Amino acid sequence: MNTLSSAQEITVPTLMELSHVSRVYGTGEAAVWALRDVSLVIRAGDFVSIVGPSGSGKSTMLGLLGCLDVPTEGTITVGGEEVTRLADAARTRVRGKSIGFVFQQFHLIPHLDALGNVETALLYRSLKPAERRERAMASLERVGLGPRADHRPVQLSGGEQQRVALARALVTEPKILLADEPTGALDTKNAANVMEILAGLQSTERAVVIVTHDASIANSAARKISMLDGGIVSDEVLRS
Repeated sequence: MNTLSSAQEITVPTLMELSHVSRVYGTGEAAVWALRDVSLVIRAGDFVSIVGPSGSGKSTMLGLLGCLDVPTEGTITVGGEEVTRLADAARTRVRGKSIGFVFQQFHLIPHLDALGNVETALLYRSLKPAERRERAMASLERVGLGPRADHRPVQLSGGEQQRVALARALVTEPKILLADEPTGALDTKNAANVMEILAGLQSTERAVVIVTHDASIANSAARKISMLDGGIVSDEVLRS
C-alpha cells in the first residue's frame, strides 16, 4: 500500500481539510456518532473515491465536504478559509464558489432542455444571458453533449442525463467536484463513460471526489479512502 508523502503534502495546494471532525446526531443516550474524529486533506489534482458499506459515514462525510452541514466537533477549511462557524449565507457563498455537485438521481429540471439545465447553475452570477448560454454550451460540449443541447431530460438516456448533471456542476469551474454515487443509476457501459469523464476532470487546480459503495468504482480512482463505523480505516494511493 502506498501512502501520501510529506513532500506531496508540502508542494501540492490543499483545497480542503477536515481536522478531527465528528458529527453527532441526537443527545444523551440517543446520541449517534455518524463520524468520529476524522481528519482528511483533499489536494489539487486528487482523484479520490470514498468507499464503505451503508452506515459507514459516507453520506455524513459528503454533507460536510460539500459544506451542506457543519461538524459537532473539529474544523473544516476550504481554500484556506475556516468554514465551520460561518453563517449559512457565508457557507453558501463558499460552496457556490468552490464546490460542484453531481448526484446519483441527476436532479434535472424536466421542462428545461439540457442547455437550460446547465445554465441554472449560473443564474445568480453577474453574467449577461448571452455569456451564460455560451458558458453552458461549452460545458455541455466538454462532456460530449453539444449536439443534444436542445433536448429535454425525458429525451435523453440515463447516461446522457448524468452527463448533463456533470456539465451543470462543471460550468461554475469549481475547485472541488463532489460526485455522490454518480454511476449508481447507470448500466455498465454508461458508468464506464462517466468514470472516464470524471477521471479526465482532475487537474493541477481541481480535485474530484467520488462517494460510492461500489468497490470496482472506488478502485478506478487514484486514491481510495475506506470508511467503517464513522471513521477512516485506510487512505491508499492506488496510482500516481
